[in-house]
Amino acid sequence: MARQLKHPDGKLRRQIISFCRRVAGSCQITTACIVGDYALGLTDAKTVLEVLLVIRGFQPRLMSYVKILDDRSVIVFAVDEWVFERDVDRGFLGEALAERIIFPYVALKNENYLHIQEVKLKKRLILELFENLVLDFPELSYNFHIKPEYFMYETMLSRARLFPPMIYTVLNFMQSNAKKENVRLVMRGYLEALRELEEEDVITFSDGYVKISKKFVEKVESKKIRFINIFKTAQRALFNSLLGTFSITLGFLSQNRGLHNFQWDVRENSLIHQLEDPLKHLYIPTAHGLVPLSAKMDIEAFARKVLSRGEEAEIKIEKIGGVLNDVYLVSAFVNNDEKKVVVKRFKDWSSFKWFPLNLWALGTRTFAVLGRLRLEKECAINQQLYSMGFDVPKILYVSHGERLIFMEYVQGEKLDKTIKRIMKSQTDESVKNELDVMSRVGEKFAKVHALGIALGDTKPENIMVREKNGGICLLDLEQASRNGDKVWDIAEFLYYTGHYLPPLVGTRPAELITEAFVEGYLETGGDIKLVRKVGNPKYTKVFSIFTLPHIILAISNICRQTGKLKA
Repeated sequence: MARQLKHPDGKLRRQIISFCRRVAGSCQITTACIVGDYALGLTDAKTVLEVLLVIRGFQPRLMSYVKILDDRSVIVFAVDEWVFERDVDRGFLGEALAERIIFPYVALKNENYLHIQEVKLKKRLILELFENLVLDFPELSYNFHIKPEYFMYETMLSRARLFPPMIYTVLNFMQSNAKKENVRLVMRGYLEALRELEEEDVITFSDGYVKISKKFVEKVESKKIRFINIFKTAQRALFNSLLGTFSITLGFLSQNRGLHNFQWDVRENSLIHQLEDPLKHLYIPTAHGLVPLSAKMDIEAFARKVLSRGEEAEIKIEKIGGVLNDVYLVSAFVNNDEKKVVVKRFKDWSSFKWFPLNLWALGTRTFAVLGRLRLEKECAINQQLYSMGFDVPKILYVSHGERLIFMEYVQGEKLDKTIKRIMKSQTDESVKNELDVMSRVGEKFAKVHALGIALGDTKPENIMVREKNGGICLLDLEQASRNGDKVWDIAEFLYYTGHYLPPLVGTRPAELITEAFVEGYLETGGDIKLVRKVGNPKYTKVFSIFTLPHIILAISNICRQTGKLKA
C-alpha cells in the first residue's frame, strides 16, 4: 500500500536509510517506512518526517530517535520485530505503533512485509468492530448493511476520541487535495481483509454492502467479551498517550524553527465533529430501502419530505397513545389526498414506569427498558418477519438519533374488540367467525416460533385484524427477540384475554378462545411442549393480579390436558 504520490528526494531518502542502519547496528532491518503527516501528503519543509523502523532482535525493544536530516526534523520510532508483530496480532502496545500503518505510509524497505502486517492488523480490527456491533446491537446486527468505509472511519474516530491529538492526523487525512488518494490507499487493506473474512464465513457481501453472518453473531452472543474489549480500549489509550507525548513535545520545542506543524488546540471537542461520521456507512433496512444509522430526521421533517414529497401540505400530528412510549398519528393532506403514518418515540422506562413492570413478572420475564434497545428490537424483528412474508406494519424510516420509527398506518380492528364480542356472546355458534380469528392467531404464533423468534408482548391489543382482507397483523415488536421465551407469548395472550371476562360470567368464553388458539397453534406445527408449560405456576402467578383465578385455572387446565392427550 506504499504511497506513490511523492517519495522523499534521493538524498533525503539515502540519509534516512543510512540513519536507520546506524540505529539498527549489527541487527537486521525488517522494514522501514515513512508514516504520519508526510505520508498523508503534507510534504512541505515544515512537516516533521516520522519513520517507523522494525528491527529483528533490537535491544532495547523500543526507542525513539530525533535527527535533523537535510534541514528537516526526522523522528525514528525503532521497535523490535517481535514486539511490533505482537502489537499487530493482539495490540501488545495498544497498537500505538501498529496503528501507524492504518493510515497511508511510504515504504522504504520490504514493502511486502508491511502489506502483510497491515492486512493482518485491519482484519483483527474489523473483527473487533463486529464484536462491538453485536454487543451494542444484539438484534440489529443480523440486519446491518455496512459499507466497507465504515471500518476505516470508525477505527480512526475511535482513536481520535482516545487520543485527541490524533484528531489533527485524521483531519489531515481528509484534506481535500489528498483525501481521494488517501482513502484509496487505506481501503485496499480493509478490502483485502474483508475478502479473507468472507472466505472464513464471518461475512457475506450483498450489493457492495457487508453483512455479518448469523454464525458469527451467535458466536459472539455466546461469549462475554465486553470486558476484554474495554481493556483493549484502555490499553490503547495508555500507550497512545505515552508514545504520542514525545511527538507533541517536539512540536512545541521546535515551533520557532518551523520543524512541526502540530499546534495544540483546546478545540478538540468541536474539531472532532468535523470528522466523517462512521454511522453514515452503517445501514438498517426498511420497506423503503436502507437508512443510515446516523439519520436524525424529526417527525414534521419526515412528513414534509416523504409524505408530501416536498409539496405544500397541511401536516397534522396527533398523539394517539403511549404510556411507555410516545405514539403519534401523522397525517399529510396534499391535493385532497390524505396520507398517514404512525410514529413511535422510544423513551427510557425510568423509575416508577418500568420497575413495577419487571417486578410484576419477576422470575418469569425480564423486559427491555432502554429506549435504544427497544427501538433496535422493533426494527430488527419487524424487518426479519416482513422479509419472510409475515404481516407486520412496514417500517418506512428510522431516525436512530431521535429514537423514532415511522411505520405504516394499519387500518383494522384490534383483537381485544374481537375478544370482547366473544365474551358477550350467548351461544358458541354466534361467534364462529371470531373463533376462527383466534385459530388464525394461533397459526401465526406457531409460524413465528418456528423461526426461533419470541414476540415478547402478545397482549390482544398488539394484534390487528386488517380491515380489507382480515389478515392478522402483528404490532409492537419492541420486546421481541431471537431465542426468547415462546411459552410467555402463548401464556400472555391466553391469560390476558381472561381479564376481559366479566366477573359473573362463566369460563366458557375463555375456554372457547383457548381451544381455538391452541388448535390453530398445533395444527400449524407449534410445539406441544410449549403449550403444556403455559399451565405451570411460573406463568399463572404472573397474571393472577388482573385475571380471576377460576379463569386462569380453566385456561391452564386446557393447556395441560391438551398436552397430555397429544404427547
